[in-house]
Amino acid sequence: MSVTFTRSDDVLCALLSGEIDHHTAADMRMLIDSEMERTLPKTLILDFSEVQFMDSSGIGLILGRKKYIEAMNGAVFIKNTPSYVRKIISLAGLERLILSDKPKGKCE
Repeated sequence: MSVTFTRSDDVLCALLSGEIDHHTAADMRMLIDSEMERTLPKTLILDFSEVQFMDSSGIGLILGRKKYIEAMNGAVFIKNTPSYVRKIISLAGLERLILSDKPKGKCE
């Protein structure tokens, strides 16, 4: 599990890699929240291109970051979601809230 950050203007990109489960989600959450506190972005993009596994803990990770950044008048988007991540998001009924193939801003 790792999170790599890039920043461009008011956009913070978090490249997630490895597995997102009960054991790793809390660490990822702390890393992302800490970086958001430090940089105060207007947009958070969670890039799932290097995620090999995600369970329902990933839904909590996404929704928690959404709530956090919306409290700062920002928005969260996810991108590069593998099909199994899309399926979990869809089964949770959240695709219209957070799933975007075209997030505002860009990750380098």
